[in-house]
Amino acid sequence: MKQKTTVNIRETGIRTIRLESSAIGSLEQYINADFERVVELMAACTGRVVITGIGKSAIIAQKIVATFNSTGTPALFMHAADAIHGDLGMITPDDVVVVISKSGESPEIKVLVPLVRNLGNVLVAIVGKADSYLAQSAHFVLNTYVSQEACPNNLAPTSSTTAQMVMGDALAVCLIEMKGFTAEDFARFHPGGTLGKKLYLKVGDLSRQHQVPKVSLGSSLREVIVEISSKMLGVTGVVDENNQLRGIITDGDLRRMLEKNMNAAGVTAADIMSTHPKTIDADELAVNALDMMRTYDITQLLVMKGDQYHGIIHLHDLIREGII
Repeated sequence: MKQKTTVNIRETGIRTIRLESSAIGSLEQYINADFERVVELMAACTGRVVITGIGKSAIIAQKIVATFNSTGTPALFMHAADAIHGDLGMITPDDVVVVISKSGESPEIKVLVPLVRNLGNVLVAIVGKADSYLAQSAHFVLNTYVSQEACPNNLAPTSSTTAQMVMGDALAVCLIEMKGFTAEDFARFHPGGTLGKKLYLKVGDLSRQHQVPKVSLGSSLREVIVEISSKMLGVTGVVDENNQLRGIITDGDLRRMLEKNMNAAGVTAADIMSTHPKTIDADELAVNALDMMRTYDITQLLVMKGDQYHGIIHLHDLIREGII
């Protein structure tokens, strides 16, 4: 390794991004009839999409497999080197096999390709050389040719692996649209983490963790204070005899009442409450509650189930669950 030289770091970073951006832009010309046919085959596939490669292409293959699986297209990663030592057995007759390679000439690929063809599976090549062994042997070719790697020696896979990954993303997005894959479907495959919670966690899931603070229209000031304090949410709903929501009282409403020097004797909940509280249905997504709180600059919403008062969802609930 030669002695380190002075590098303009910012300039090198910008050059890398521009080279890879150019490589991605050039892929547009390769979205052709083969691409359309491959998407149709994958959408109709009753088996799995088995994706394989060697070296850096194998890593890209794993990423594409992960994207497919998370968006409704069953996929499986098979390392090209392991395939010729037993893993070929994971391929079933109904699978579509995708081989990723920059050169299309790697020794492992040359051994693997005829074996896959002998199995009778559809073979798709994601390859950077249209005249390579892999391209010539595949049923369909998705060209990921790049004129230059971002590597200054034009050797390390950089632009080429980016192009491979983008081609995989293009396939995945087309499949999402063809299958009508929705946010609800996505949530079923991503139940963990913040992303999953935003897609499946309902308002009622959080509000039921609290006691329901409520008082009647005729409740005394003392009863209102006790209810707000005991339920520790800084708020209470005000309901009539049919549990129909009539208003809301916050600890701020109590302070404002006292600042007006009102005579506390005889004061009821109906005298203090605000009559147009912000509400949200228990079946709404919790992330929608956050949007409402931000819109109205408030920290809690009254939760309804149909026309019945159901409880409170507080900003702290959303923070605790990582929604915010």
